[in-house]
Parts: sequence; C-alpha cells; structure tokens
Amino acid sequence: MTTATPEARLLVVDDEPNIVDLLATSLRFAGFEVATARNGSEALRLAPEFRPDLLVLDVMMPGIDGFEVVRRARAVSDVPIILLTARGEEASRVAGLEVGADDYVVKPFSMLELVARVRAQLRRVGEFSEEAQPEVETIGAVQLDRSARLCRVGDRLIGLTRREFDLLATMFDHAGHVLTRQQLLDAAWGTTFLSPKTVDVHIAALRKKLGDAVRITALRGVGYRLEA
Repeated sequence: MTTATPEARLLVVDDEPNIVDLLATSLRFAGFEVATARNGSEALRLAPEFRPDLLVLDVMMPGIDGFEVVRRARAVSDVPIILLTARGEEASRVAGLEVGADDYVVKPFSMLELVARVRAQLRRVGEFSEEAQPEVETIGAVQLDRSARLCRVGDRLIGLTRREFDLLATMFDHAGHVLTRQQLLDAAWGTTFLSPKTVDVHIAALRKKLGDAVRITALRGVGYRLEA
C-alpha cells in the first residue's frame, strides 16, 4: 500500500453521515490518519486540536458552509484545502478557489482521484514524501502505465475500460494482499453502494482480457488477490 510518510493527518468535513464515513474509511485505507466533522462549526472547533495537514471539505452544509470555513481557516493557516461539492458550475468552482481553497472536486468522484489529489497537495507543500510508485510497473507478464493509462501484455496493448484499469491499478498497489469487493468498489467506483456483483463482472472481464499473463485469485465470500 502506498502511504504518505510520515502519516499525514486529514480532517474530513461533510454533513452527510454516509459520505463522511465512506471518505474516512477510504482515506484511512490509503494510509492517512483521519478525523471527521459533521458541520463547519465542529470542524473549526476540532482543527486547532487535531492540527490537520489537509482539509477535505464539503461546500454545502447548514450553518457555516464550506466557503466560510475556508475563509476562517485562511485567516490563521495555509493548510491545503480540497473542496467537495455537487455543484459543477464554473462560478462555484471559481468562488471556492478565490476564497482560498487549493483544489475542487465535483461529486460524484472516484476515490482514486480524490486520493491522488490529496497526495498532490501534500507534495506541493513539501512536508511529506511518498514511497516511490513507478509510473510503469510490471507484475507477471502485465505492464501497467499509470500516466498513459495503458496496459500491455508483452508487446500487445490490452484495451481496458476505465473501471477495469482502476481495478487493476488498485490490485497492483496491493499485490499479494486480499482486497474485499467493497474495497474494490470504493477504489474504482468511489462508492460502496453498488452491488458487489459489479466487481465480479469486471474481474471476469479482466481475467478474460489478461489470460495467463497474471493470476487473480478469488477468495469465496471475501474478495480477490492479485498474485505478486
């Protein structure tokens, strides 16, 4: 598992319990220390004690909204802030950046994308170094090029869908370890609310496309493991 070193502290703020719990679980799985708040007031009370290295902050909250949290945080800190919102209008994105946010992610989003943006912001401030994660990695006869989002077996290019690529990339990150269907749903779809059978269908497609180039083992009732 690729983690930030030393472990970065993230404060996740969202007024929807299911979303904040999903975000916290996923970011902890990615290797971060996570505290949560359910509204802007709670976030502002918790931040001085927890001293987060980065805020993941929903915009639309009752009472003190995300924009106001950013304004108050910026008065005392330059901590990186990523805003989350269901509003995709350009004016809203610009408003978030103008009040001091560093990045802006529109719901729904992939957890892989959010984790990548979190790590990018931590690298930007220069306080955290990551374990090396090569852009091109090979397991078995399969070569995965993350930057170009290409998969090859030998000299043959394998046509993967977006979800298939994200599933394979997640299993590459955790090669040799069992990943549950829920973890794979979270990583490739950004949610755990789809049927686990969705993962089974995509894994079956991956196996068909990759053939004997790499071994993906199913553990009945648990999940899948990419053999290192």
